[in-house]
Formats: sequence, structure tokens, C-alpha cells
Amino acid sequence: MAAEDALRHERYAMVESQVVARHIRDDRVIAAMKAVPRHEFVPEDQRAQAYADRALPIGYGQTISQPYMVAVMCELLDVEPGHKVLEIGAGSGYQAALLGHMAAWVDGIEIVPELVTKARKTLAMLGYTNVAIHEGDGSLGYPESSPYDRIVIAAAAPDVPPPLYDQLTTGGRIVAPVGSRHSQQVLIVTKRDGDLDLDRGIGCVFVPLVGEHGWQF
Repeated sequence: MAAEDALRHERYAMVESQVVARHIRDDRVIAAMKAVPRHEFVPEDQRAQAYADRALPIGYGQTISQPYMVAVMCELLDVEPGHKVLEIGAGSGYQAALLGHMAAWVDGIEIVPELVTKARKTLAMLGYTNVAIHEGDGSLGYPESSPYDRIVIAAAAPDVPPPLYDQLTTGGRIVAPVGSRHSQQVLIVTKRDGDLDLDRGIGCVFVPLVGEHGWQF
């Protein structure tokens, strides 16, 4: 119990110092970040750093993003309780868990099979019943369960993958880091009747989105 209390204290301190202090104001994002045990989504050898102000390696060349960056993406996504959300680049499942607190349903796509297995186990262990992680090329989206109210890409893309526009509801929103492999800017796309409204957010650095409409290796 003492260990759990200490981790909860670290988590709350992370939210206050790294998220609220940097002007994240969405109460649902803040509540989700206080609720989700980030330490469960990092490898055992990284748990001491689980609430640090930086991205952490989760194996297979992938990372769990800096807490502040996750909060920014979630706030820009503007999720409502009845929404269905698609996350591309689910990694360890941490952001999918956060979105599960805010949305009705979350599908996560991850290309690394080992991470899919780990994410599923962690989410099941924590009792999430409205989050599903699928293995596949995230740049193709997940058409079998579309359309989605919100789509977030947690990997760097040269542009928003075109299939995602067809999988987005009218009035829906995509949030994605777009740019080169080494430097990106957050792009916010809102789908209107026959049009796309574009806005740009902060600069960022994500691992590359690998796939048909991402980066090729």
C-alpha cells in the first residue's frame, strides 16, 4: 500500500508540475492522467522514471511520449464522452487508456506485434473494457470499425494518411505530428461538409510512422 501511495503521489505531482503548470486546462484530460498508472505502461527497468518529464523507451525502437506531449494531443483532440476514437501508433497502450477514460470506445493500431501483446495484457489487467488494440499498418487506419469521431496519430507522418479522411465523421477531428522524420509540428484537421479546416500547434518530435502512407524503411 505504501508503494501504491508513493506512485499515486508521483503521478499527481507529474500532472500538476508537467501538465497543469504548462497550461493544459481540459479537466477530463487532467482527470484521466491522474487516474491512469503510467508506470504500468513502461518496461520494468524504466519504472523509476515513469513520471519523469520525458519520453521513455518501451522497446523495439519505440517510445512512450513525454507526459506533457500526450496531454497536448489529448486536449487538442477535444474528446467527448460519446465519441469513438482511433489511435494510430498505440505503443504500450498508455494514451489509449487515457482516451478510454474520455471516450465511449477506443481502437488502437500498433505495427509491432510484441507491443500489441503487451498493451493488451496491461489494459486487461487494469480492467479496460472499452479499449481494443489491433495489430496492423496504422497509416491505413481501421476501416472495419469506422467512421470515427476523433483520430490521433502518435507517430511522425510526412502528411496525414489519406485513408484517414474517409474514416472520419463529418465534424470529426484528426490530430497528428506532421513533418520530417526528425522534426514535426502538430496538425489539427477538422472535417467539414466537403472541406478540411487546418490548424497548426506546437513543434514536436515523434518516432516515425511506418507504413504504406508513412515512412518506408
